[in-house]
Amino acid sequence: MRAGLMTGAAALAMMAIPMMASAQTRPDQKQFFDLYKQLVETNTVVDVGSCTQAAAQIGTRLKAAGYRDADLTFFSVPDHPKDGGLVATLKGSDAAMKPMLLLGHLDVVAAKREDWTRDPFTLIEENSYYYARGTVDDKAMAAVWADTMIRLKQAKTPPKRTIKMALTCGEETTFAFNGAEWLAKNKPDLIAAEFALNEGGGGRLDANGKREVLAIQVGEKAAQNYTFLTTNPGGHSSQPTPENAIYELADALKAVQNYDFPVKFTDTTRAFFTATAKSQPGPIGDAITRLLANPEDKAADKLVSQDKAMHSTLRTTCVATLLNAGHAENALPQRATANVNCRIFPGETVDATLAKLKELAGAKVTVTANQPVRPTAIPPQLDPKIVGPMTKVAAQHFPGVPVLPLMSTGATDGIFFEAIGIPVYGAPGMFIDKDMSGIHGLNERIAVKSLYDGRDYLYDLVTTFAG
Repeated sequence: MRAGLMTGAAALAMMAIPMMASAQTRPDQKQFFDLYKQLVETNTVVDVGSCTQAAAQIGTRLKAAGYRDADLTFFSVPDHPKDGGLVATLKGSDAAMKPMLLLGHLDVVAAKREDWTRDPFTLIEENSYYYARGTVDDKAMAAVWADTMIRLKQAKTPPKRTIKMALTCGEETTFAFNGAEWLAKNKPDLIAAEFALNEGGGGRLDANGKREVLAIQVGEKAAQNYTFLTTNPGGHSSQPTPENAIYELADALKAVQNYDFPVKFTDTTRAFFTATAKSQPGPIGDAITRLLANPEDKAADKLVSQDKAMHSTLRTTCVATLLNAGHAENALPQRATANVNCRIFPGETVDATLAKLKELAGAKVTVTANQPVRPTAIPPQLDPKIVGPMTKVAAQHFPGVPVLPLMSTGATDGIFFEAIGIPVYGAPGMFIDKDMSGIHGLNERIAVKSLYDGRDYLYDLVTTFAG
């Protein structure tokens, strides 16, 4: 799930480098493409396709590369047999180095053939792009991680650091069996690592296909849904009264709409806004500088928050997303409900957000936190041992492209691993279009060259961390 990628990057004036399409010119690229194509064309929509099948196919490739059965752990649960995943381990030569973890998810958002220009589950190359559901989110990274594990095994010389790979299911669906959560709760030793590399980072292209910026995701918000409920005895619509369930719910939702949670900063967002202020001379840059000095500066907040991405990066946000009210067109409503989706700032809790929503809603509206309740988002450190190599390798692969840390306003499965003490970083490398390349929408795509260049970057990044 890539919501929040490149948050606020539109405010940055950055160097641009041309992106040109390229075919597979190396044997190892052909090997990777075969893996990638098979993964993309395996339907892994939850309750429709099978992540278990996709994991098994990758496992077959790993075994062909020399992995033993003992190196591969396939997992699922009886009531979700098609939502399985895979953990693979490549043992390092230096026991003193703690393992690293490569995390990716196999499942994808649903895609209806009648809505798409092309078959969403057939990989099609057209105009220097690969089109299909999952070409980016998250099968590009999952395929690169699997390919990296294969290449390192085939190299015969083991890395110094043990490398683990976890490919899971359920990231894209709230009520699905979530493989990452299951591993964190049931197999923490299997995926124990000093740090993890995940989705969430990446690069952005301008309208002409030029590279603008690379982002490293360092932290994310926690996604949580709340239900607002108001009830009333109702009655005949010919004799209305002021006590109306729909009006009471509407008043509560307007209160949420009109409320801004306080401005807060993590080390990551402070670094991001500091860089943004330097690149934006004038009123916006001045306002950001004032807000960094005083988060309670309402005038500065109002100006900066005109950019919706910056507004969301500064605070917890809550928004109404679903409504259901009434039971007959000629009757006063007896019940009205709404779903309010919150993206909770790192360090803030579900319960504290619930308390504020109850305060805003008033006594006539009941507010409850929906299941599942996600863990509190724990921001990883802006660790030079992680950010440094990412930036250095990026300079070699994408010279002149600025690299900056970013907190995602969306959410990934990284939150479950952070809850058990594994800091998770969204690795840069894959460049996508300004419109997010159709992720979660129609005609998802990735530039051919972007995919292969990103693969090369991520491979070199992993080998750098692995020694």
